[in-house]
Amino acid sequence: MSKKTLRYLFFCIADIFIFSISLLLAFMMRFSNADIPNEFYKGLLLSMVTLVSIKMALMWLFRLYKVPWRFFSLAEARKIFYVHILAASIFIGIYFLFKSTFNPFPRSVVFIDMILSYTLISGFRISKRMFLDYKKSPINSVPCIVVGATNKAIHILKGMKQGYINYYAVGVVDNRKDLIGSYCGGFLVKSEEDIPSIIKESGAKVAIVALALDPNDLKELYDKLLNYGLDDIKLFSLLGENKEKIRDISIEDLLARKPKDLDSKAVQEFIFNKVVMVTGAGGTIGSEICKQCLKFGAKKLIMVDHSEFNLYKIDQDTNQDKRNILKMVNIVYEKELEEIFATFKPEVIIHAAAYKHVPMCEFNPHMAIKNNIIGTKNVVDFAKKYKTKKVVLISTDKAVRPTNIMGATKRVCELYCVNSSVANETEIVAVRFGNVLGSSGSVIPKFKEQIKNNESLSVTHPDIVRYFMLVSEACQLVLQAASIANGGELFVLDMGEPVKIVDLATRMLQLSKKEHLGINFVGLRPGEKLYEELLIDKNDKNTKYESIFVTHSDKFDIDELNSKILKLKDLEDEDVISGLKEIVKDFNHLPN
Repeated sequence: MSKKTLRYLFFCIADIFIFSISLLLAFMMRFSNADIPNEFYKGLLLSMVTLVSIKMALMWLFRLYKVPWRFFSLAEARKIFYVHILAASIFIGIYFLFKSTFNPFPRSVVFIDMILSYTLISGFRISKRMFLDYKKSPINSVPCIVVGATNKAIHILKGMKQGYINYYAVGVVDNRKDLIGSYCGGFLVKSEEDIPSIIKESGAKVAIVALALDPNDLKELYDKLLNYGLDDIKLFSLLGENKEKIRDISIEDLLARKPKDLDSKAVQEFIFNKVVMVTGAGGTIGSEICKQCLKFGAKKLIMVDHSEFNLYKIDQDTNQDKRNILKMVNIVYEKELEEIFATFKPEVIIHAAAYKHVPMCEFNPHMAIKNNIIGTKNVVDFAKKYKTKKVVLISTDKAVRPTNIMGATKRVCELYCVNSSVANETEIVAVRFGNVLGSSGSVIPKFKEQIKNNESLSVTHPDIVRYFMLVSEACQLVLQAASIANGGELFVLDMGEPVKIVDLATRMLQLSKKEHLGINFVGLRPGEKLYEELLIDKNDKNTKYESIFVTHSDKFDIDELNSKILKLKDLEDEDVISGLKEIVKDFNHLPN
């Protein structure tokens, strides 16, 4: 016999016994001294058979026998209440139909039984839960302080009691005055200022944060908890489908800027049921753009990338969606690229393909010109030829008064895009932003790798600063900007406050508990700025979204620009810088 069958049988027998005892007690309470007159025994037996049968049928109908003890909750208690209301109502109806059969019968017994039976059945089912809730934590579990008297805290405490979270709580703290002094999961909620005394009593060194905080507030709380003496601070997340996770705080949690004006509806209206092409589809930005386009209902998604592995990976990451069309093409190959336009006629193009690594472009200037500028020109020219509705160039903060070849090439791309737009035919825009957290070639994955290898963290300069944003949020803002574009604009995303890289490195060492590795200053790389230019200035125009601005971009005669780009194409490496300066007047190359 299976465990499920045994559970059904156990609960059925127990319920029949409880329902019977409940009705007997109701009769005894109805008469003084619990002395039931002989003439009422017939009504007792008939009502017992009838009421028990009705209750059992309703319990089965409400699927209460499918709920194991450990999952009994308020929802099940509510269903049991409905069972008893219905059972009493049905029995009263039967009684009035067959009054002579039941009489003599005291009708008040039905209501007494309803209260008794509900109390006994619910109490029976909750009894094991009560025992589990007071069960001692495993011997090997770790003492911890739960920060935040929230629903998340209840989940944590429940998980500890049921044994699938290998910690045991020694206190719950919260700084909200209305919660201090209340109870959360059986714990008296104390102030965060009481943490030192809790640590002294319990020896706890772990804190589990059960609060939803923005990065700045989380950073402040993290530092406060460290100062109190808690050196292992974790976050609790509800992941859906009854899955929960306790994890270490990551640098992304502390750095991420959370825009408050993400507008999913606008993006969906822009993307839904359209043929979208993404170049550089396997890169950090491109792959996230692909995921969001599928999420927001693109009819077809043409993924273009020259890397076989990158295309394979983004196809796998999107579960080989039937809308995916994989094209392993380098955008500098005109014939192959035009075939894509001629075959699929994309309505929206997100152009994310580019060489973005500053030193690599410094060492290979001709290839930077070819891939970044000529590739962009090809995409734009074919988009206009095949009447693509909208083209969006992904640009970079390094295009602002560039000091390196990569930044200068991206500035040329911006100029070509915003000056190529054709009103009401092919609207072409550029969106400029800073670093995205965790992008390939960026500083955070590099630091993580160095920490993993127990190496000192390499920082170029003590004062170097950069802007950061989560890739998912940057990509959604890109699509939002495109949704409000009319063509010819250069949009800028508000990246928040810049972050000193040395502070970032220090924090990552702290989070990994490897402060002893230290920081090694290696000097600025070729073409690298000490300070990235401030993306937003006072002359930029507001849009309907506070995180998106329209910045000034020089007008450039498109025929003249075309001519100068074609000259760039044929230059030798040593002549590239002077050629770029003819187009980008504020290009101030800093090779050292």
